[in-house]
Amino acid sequence: MSGMYTKIVSNVLFPLHEKLKKHDTVKIRKSLEKSQWFDKETLKQEQSNRLQRFIQTVYKNVPYYRQMFDSSNISPNDIQSAEDLVKLPFLDKATISANFEKLKSEIAGPLARFNTGGSSGQPLIFLLGNERVSHDVAEKWRATRWWDVDIGDKEIVAWGSPIELGAQDRVRLIRDGLFRSELIPAFDMTEQKLLSFLKTIRDTKPKMLFGYPSVFDLLAKTAKQHGMEMNNLGIKVAFVTSERLYPYQRESIEQVFGCPVANGYGGRDAGFIAHQCPEGGMHLSYEDIVVEIIDPQGNPLPAGQSGEIVVTHMGTSEFPFIRYRTGDIAIMSDKKCACGRGLPMLESIEGRSTDFVVAADGTILHGLSLIYILRDIKSVEAFKIVQESMQHTHVQVVSKNGEVDEQTQNIIITGIQARLGAEVSVTVEPLTEIAPEKSGKYRYVISKVSVT
Repeated sequence: MSGMYTKIVSNVLFPLHEKLKKHDTVKIRKSLEKSQWFDKETLKQEQSNRLQRFIQTVYKNVPYYRQMFDSSNISPNDIQSAEDLVKLPFLDKATISANFEKLKSEIAGPLARFNTGGSSGQPLIFLLGNERVSHDVAEKWRATRWWDVDIGDKEIVAWGSPIELGAQDRVRLIRDGLFRSELIPAFDMTEQKLLSFLKTIRDTKPKMLFGYPSVFDLLAKTAKQHGMEMNNLGIKVAFVTSERLYPYQRESIEQVFGCPVANGYGGRDAGFIAHQCPEGGMHLSYEDIVVEIIDPQGNPLPAGQSGEIVVTHMGTSEFPFIRYRTGDIAIMSDKKCACGRGLPMLESIEGRSTDFVVAADGTILHGLSLIYILRDIKSVEAFKIVQESMQHTHVQVVSKNGEVDEQTQNIIITGIQARLGAEVSVTVEPLTEIAPEKSGKYRYVISKVSVT
């Protein structure tokens, strides 16, 4: 049960905040909490109706899509459901960059400039309007309420994006204070800072942790090393997002903080695509986002088959994302969740295409196959594996005792060669620390070899 202060924030202060920002978040969230219980057929029809309206609006007001439809001899009426989207071309980062001005709606309201960190090799600059932000916030809000956490409940946010951190002005600090949300910056994670963050969590006793799984995994390891009890604070859920969640991270976080881990999948560009419910289902934000899974040739794949996620976000009429290639790999589920929600689910999220490695014989392997080599070495504190080419893999290692001895290097080299091929050259680089990406995220495996 939420306390009186949380109810005031959730029902009065936050709705007022959103109204002042000209966001429709509250109305959208209430609608989403009704539609999540619709059966599959009703949800499908509602999605189709919304998709038709979205395509008509985009055709009428967005020069890029108006020209694309006309030159391809396609009518907006040809798009009646998600299955009809195959008639339209994909959207990728290069296309957005080349057609930036033409992708803006002619009747757009105020648009904010955003960018992705470019951790996959190519950064993206794009625009977000109030419509998109309202839907994204509402989707996240709905998902946290699945776990009995509401806006106004105490939360600790571990985040590293320069956009968020740069906005810590007086107004924002007052707002976060009112909403009982405290930010810990996911940069420069020295042991001293990690211990300070753990003390903050202990003192705050938040209802929810929210942020990067790598940061909470690191906090969990530090707490364990220092014998700090963190499992008696009443934390309801650790909501992790923005990075791939590995099984060992889930296990570590749940054990140390004494709460379940809920995975949230999405990106600044593609929106909040799926969230995990308490029954374990990764439910799609189906009312807002059409998700396709495609093979390397661009053909749609059925449930149960692994492929790239392509999204059409129907809350982006001011700067449309239609059939946007995310570069992420996942499998669609055809099962129904035990929670009773009709929202379709992802069976698994396998990471970015750059999280896979390619053996010398062409076999595609998940990055986990290399991660576990280093995780099993007790002296290894931190690491990063970069597959530079099919012939060369570079491994950065931080050792607990400050040195990476010959025996450890041999274990790493032989382990990687056993998986990628005996002829593969492996270099091991000892470091005192491994810096995160510019966004503050940590990536354990990066492959510069195309898996398609």
